[in-house]
Amino acid sequence: MASGYSLKDQLFNLEKTRYLAGLFASAAPDFQAGRFEADVMAGLLPLELKARINWIAEVLGQHLQGPLPEVAPILLKALPPPLDPAKSDDDFGDFIFAPLGEFVVARGLERHPELALDLLAELTQRFSMEWAIRPFLNQHQAVTLTRMQDWMRHPSYHVRRLVSEGTRPRLPWGQGVSLALTDPLPLLDHLHSDPTRYVTRSVANHLNDIAKKDPDLVLDRLERWQALGAQQRDELTWLTTHACRGLVKAGHGRALRLLGFDPDAEVAVKLTLKAGNVRIGESLEFGVEVTCTNDLPVIVDYIIIFHRPAGKSSQKVFKMKKSQIKGGKLKIDKRHMLKGDATTFKLHPGTHQLQILVNGKVHAQNSFELLA
Repeated sequence: MASGYSLKDQLFNLEKTRYLAGLFASAAPDFQAGRFEADVMAGLLPLELKARINWIAEVLGQHLQGPLPEVAPILLKALPPPLDPAKSDDDFGDFIFAPLGEFVVARGLERHPELALDLLAELTQRFSMEWAIRPFLNQHQAVTLTRMQDWMRHPSYHVRRLVSEGTRPRLPWGQGVSLALTDPLPLLDHLHSDPTRYVTRSVANHLNDIAKKDPDLVLDRLERWQALGAQQRDELTWLTTHACRGLVKAGHGRALRLLGFDPDAEVAVKLTLKAGNVRIGESLEFGVEVTCTNDLPVIVDYIIIFHRPAGKSSQKVFKMKKSQIKGGKLKIDKRHMLKGDATTFKLHPGTHQLQILVNGKVHAQNSFELLA
């Protein structure tokens, strides 16, 4: 990421606030766009990204008074045209519309859930309402799941995606939901055959969330979908691979077999370190040679077991290569940067371990010294 870059400042700033104010001024002549802009900017800049969403929603509530049935026509009139229906992926929308979802939650959750859901279906075609839908799943579960039965066949793939993304067990930044892991599965049964990658990616991410708690529930569903044949083979293979990525990194045997990789395959692995000592900020360089007697599909990963203070350790799995070994041998050279300035994971000098996994099992390991 470039030095000085700020995602929150790019997504929520004076220009975006002025754009939103202009939309509401066009929809309601008495909406005081200049005052709204000033009120938002007076408290915006010290806030982090999610807090900025809530703040803009709060200020909008001050400027758009009245119950939800009264203000809903203004909200709908203020919206720009829906996102391009000709696209099929990576069209998340404009973050400046996220506060509108929080506004709908605040004004509609208690007394007007049906109308609020109508509005979220419109809003999600401008920006994903995956966070805003979750309070309704918690407080009006039956009503919301019934509505999702209609949404999963909606002509807009953004609305169909909301069904899967909004019900995810571990949605990033989203509040928890009281759904059982099995509650959304009938919805996913339909959505897994969706023709749009934006939707099937969400289904795969949803399954990956479930797999952290109940791997067999996920694998049973994927096998069922394979037997149904409702999705194109290549897309279902992609979905299965993406859904099982956490299980593959964990070396889950059944998941690997479902993807066509044999955890019990007989292989020999040679690991060669370029140097036994590496400094923080430099790259760990190593080579891996995998040999087998027959042609073999393989997933080759590696684990670094990091030295931590007070004799503790932690480990992380990294992807290396997915390949078909032909001719009995596969060679891989790898450089792993050991960053010293990472904000999420601090390195400590000491003895570290490097392990090589083939189809989920450790076949070779060696140690290296990480220097300050």
